[in-house]
Amino acid sequence: MEQERQHIVMLPFMAQGHFIPFLSLARLILRRHPSSTITIVNTPLNILSLRSFLPPDDPSYSPVHFASLPFASSDHNLPPNTESSDSLPGIDSLPLLMLASESLSPHFDRFLSSLDPSPLLLLADIFTSWSLPIARRLQIPAFTFSTCGAFGTASFSSLWLHLPHRLHPESPSFPVPGFPPSFRLHRSQMSHYMRVADGHDAWSTFLRRQIRLCFSSAAALLCNTVAEVEPSALRLVGEICQLPVLTVGPLVDSGHRSGREPGIGVAECVEWLGAHRPASVLYISFGSQNTIGAAQMMALAEGVEASGVPFIWVVRTPAGFDMTAEFEAERWLPEGFEERAAQGRRGLVVPRWAPQVEILSHGAIGGFLTHCGWNSVQESLSRGVPMIGWPLASEQFYNSMVIEEIGVAVEVARGVQGDVDARKVERVVRMLMQGEKGREMKEKAARCEEMMMAAVAEDGEKKGSSLRAVEEMFEMAYAMKQDTAFEIGTIPKNGIE
Repeated sequence: MEQERQHIVMLPFMAQGHFIPFLSLARLILRRHPSSTITIVNTPLNILSLRSFLPPDDPSYSPVHFASLPFASSDHNLPPNTESSDSLPGIDSLPLLMLASESLSPHFDRFLSSLDPSPLLLLADIFTSWSLPIARRLQIPAFTFSTCGAFGTASFSSLWLHLPHRLHPESPSFPVPGFPPSFRLHRSQMSHYMRVADGHDAWSTFLRRQIRLCFSSAAALLCNTVAEVEPSALRLVGEICQLPVLTVGPLVDSGHRSGREPGIGVAECVEWLGAHRPASVLYISFGSQNTIGAAQMMALAEGVEASGVPFIWVVRTPAGFDMTAEFEAERWLPEGFEERAAQGRRGLVVPRWAPQVEILSHGAIGGFLTHCGWNSVQESLSRGVPMIGWPLASEQFYNSMVIEEIGVAVEVARGVQGDVDARKVERVVRMLMQGEKGREMKEKAARCEEMMMAAVAEDGEKKGSSLRAVEEMFEMAYAMKQDTAFEIGTIPKNGIE
């Protein structure tokens, strides 16, 4: 019976930004329950990618296994061998991949049905909630995992379920169902796809279906956040989803990336950073799937250069162009920008990808200009690095709101279509890196780092909040397995545990 109860099946959505938190969650679970076996299920190419993310010769991951499900991207009007959002030519193709992911359902059903004994629990991505009815039929306790924070999850879910901006077509801001009456969201804090959604488009069809399945069929919702960092947001998301909410963050990247072709190696980065004073370098990156507009890129370059602050900038082809194409500095950056940056090591321009964890961990980094993807936010805060926010899509707008609210970030721009003032960029960069407000933000970021470390710390009988959440998930699953009269999927919805 013990063996049966220690097998956990994980089903992440088909995106690198989802793989990393799932692997980190697996590591956290195995730290508390080293006798467990974890099977991560996905498509063949994604399994190869997931394997490559594991540090070589790390025995802590030996209980992690992989199972692949057949998937033919060309059957869904996607380019051949497209199994992850990272391999899409642009974000316009993402709805095709999302809808295509539901075609995995019969294959996953066969896989889950074949397991004997049945697993203790299923941990599904909120975007793979289509798997919950399968687990329910097989009487396997099913939990959903949001790779976002609590406020981001609450905002994203309520907005897609209700599309409240459509009820206020003439107003630039509007209330959001489930939020306090005084709360208003601005239209600029929505992605283009959400602004034009009518409830019947591909984005709405997929996301509404998954969110509703999550809220109706999960035993609990796991959030990639720290209870002490987002206390009020936890209450909010619990009221919106009417599920127990368990915080299991920070689930941050281990730093290993054999599956990536870096634009720069770790050793070169460390050597370059070593030539700079502590907390003097600004790191700039918009993540693995996002990029800014061409005119915005020019303005950002002009503003950063005018600030005089040393920088490392990870660049990608601008929005509206093939994001998989090679970056052309002479086309997308001011004339002579790279050459001037190289003089005196004032700046380092890196194409496509850089070892972000190692960069943020270096003492020379004093700030991070980020798209506010939740993985990046947590990687920054867990190292005490304050941020300049430039949210571009999805829940990034709401992540930006959170980190501004707690005083560890300031927003410089928003979206991929708006005008960007180079003088504002210069002013904000100097404020963060050299000003009194920037010093205060660094102090608050350091306090967040302490809270994040405490959440996963263990001192005898005393355990951090995220470790306690893992224990609570196991206890819920054990109880559901043992109670033969308990119908999987009809868990009392009591809000925050």
